[in-house]
Amino acid sequence: MNRLFGGSKKPAPTLEEAISNTDGRVDSVEVKIRRLDAELAKYKEQMSRMREGAAKNSVKQKAMRVLKQKKMYENQRDQLMQQSFNMEQTSFATENLKNTVTTVNAMKQANKQLKKQYKKVNIDKIEAMQDEMEDLLDQANEIQEALGRTYGLPEDIDEADLEAGK
Repeated sequence: MNRLFGGSKKPAPTLEEAISNTDGRVDSVEVKIRRLDAELAKYKEQMSRMREGAAKNSVKQKAMRVLKQKKMYENQRDQLMQQSFNMEQTSFATENLKNTVTTVNAMKQANKQLKKQYKKVNIDKIEAMQDEMEDLLDQANEIQEALGRTYGLPEDIDEADLEAGK
């Protein structure tokens, strides 16, 4: 029938909207509880100034009615707070799951990139380069040793020569 009259389907509320609405209802109930607390205080004050009798019993009955209302609102508030807490937990779990999906997708992309980069790397060429580098460093050491030779000095000097001061 909505199609005939052009009505559109109203979108379902989001979890955040539901939490906000529930928290608003909690605030509203708390306002009523505070109002009933003030009313109870007024009745207690009246009863403290009254003598036992029908008038005091009448005020006591009113106070009991207000106390029952207050208890009902406190229960309602507690239920609403629990509902809000449950929705917040669900929201938190949903956000964690979204973050997990994002992380997994990022890791998949990184894995693809690593595979692509590793295709460009040839381990045999790297090992050959390392071997060549080792050979070049050995040659450089040989050259340094050759350049570091001493000329015209006797090679055999012992401790006796040292003591003699020669």
